Amino acid sequence: MDSTATPKVMVDSYLDWVKKEGLPITEDFGVDLFQVETRPWARFDAQGAAVHLKGRGDFISMFVLEIAPSKATAPQRHLYEEVVYVLSGRGSTTIETPDGRKHMFEWGPRSMFAIPLNAKYRHFNGSGSEPARLVSTTSLPAVMNMFHNEAFIFENNFNFDERIGSAKYFDGEGDFIPVRPGNHMWETNFVPDLASIELKPWGDRGAGGTNIMFILADGTMHAHISEMPVGTYKKAHRHGADFHVMCVTGTGYSLLWYDGEPDFHRVDWQHGTVFAPPDQMFHQHFNACPEPARYLATAYGSLRYPFTESKRKSLFGGVSTSLKNGGDQIEYADQNPRVQQMYEEATRKAGVTVRMSAFL
Repeated sequence: MDSTATPKVMVDSYLDWVKKEGLPITEDFGVDLFQVETRPWARFDAQGAAVHLKGRGDFISMFVLEIAPSKATAPQRHLYEEVVYVLSGRGSTTIETPDGRKHMFEWGPRSMFAIPLNAKYRHFNGSGSEPARLVSTTSLPAVMNMFHNEAFIFENNFNFDERIGSAKYFDGEGDFIPVRPGNHMWETNFVPDLASIELKPWGDRGAGGTNIMFILADGTMHAHISEMPVGTYKKAHRHGADFHVMCVTGTGYSLLWYDGEPDFHRVDWQHGTVFAPPDQMFHQHFNACPEPARYLATAYGSLRYPFTESKRKSLFGGVSTSLKNGGDQIEYADQNPRVQQMYEEATRKAGVTVRMSAFL
C-alpha cells in the first residue's frame, strides 16, 4: 500500500451518489417544495432534485420528481423504501408484483402512496399540458451508507413477497387497526386524498386534534397525518431527528426552539412547505386560517417496525406524555406565555376566532 496515499475516511456514500447523479441539492431549515429547482435526472428520465432538511437525521432524505406532460418515468426497482406524496398534477403509477401481476392506481394532488420494497414501478403523467410534481421521502441514505454498493441497491432481484399486501391496498382501500388514541393505524399502499381521509381523536396532543398513523407496504418508513381545528394549536413536544413535516391543507406556522433558548425559530407553512425539527428541538404547530389544517409527517421507523429505541419511545406515548411525567411534551399550563400572545396576533390578522379557552 502506498504510504503517501490519502487515507479513505469520513466517506458519505449517499452524498457521493447524489453528486454522481447530477442532482441539484436544496438544503435549508424549511423548504417550499413547489420552488425547488430540478434538473434532468437520467435514472428516472425526468426532472429531479434532492432536498436535505437541517433536521433530516441519518436515515432519510427527500427527492422531488417532475414529470413532463404525457411522459412517464423510466422503470425503477430499488432496495430502499419510499413514501410518495403528490404535490401537483394527475397521473398513475404501475407496480409489478413478483408473480407478474401489475397493479395500477390513479393519483392527484394530495395523494400518498408507498412503493413495496424492491418492486418494479413506473409513474405516468396523465396530463397532456401540465407537469406533475411528486415528492418522496426515502430511506436511501441509510441503505446507501450501509452497503455503499449501487449495483446491490438498484440491480437486486430479490422479491419481498410479504410487502405487497392485499390487492385492495392498491385501490385506495385499507384496513383500520385500532390500537389506542394517537396510535390507531390505517394499513394500505395508497391513499387517494389525504385531505379527506377520516382521522381519529387524539386528546393528549391538545385542542381537539385528530390523527391517524399509516402502515404502508408493511414498511419501516413511517407516516401519519394530523389535523388542528380552526382557532387552535397543538402542544409543544420534542423527539429525535428525521420527522419531515409537510402541510397538506390550511395555512399556519410552527415555532421551534431548544430548551433554554431565549427566542423561537418560526416556519410559516402552506401546502407544499416541509420542515424537519432537528434532534430534541421543541416544536409547536399552529393553525392560523379559517379552515382545519392538516399536516403529513414522514420518518424512518414505523409504529409496526420502530427501528430505533428513540422512535419506539416517541411513537408510543413519549411525544404525548408531559415532561413532568418523564415524556417530551409541554402542557399548555407550562408553556411560555408568549406562545398564546403570538397566536392571538396571528389569528387576529387572519380574521380567525381563537378557540383555545376551553383547553388552556
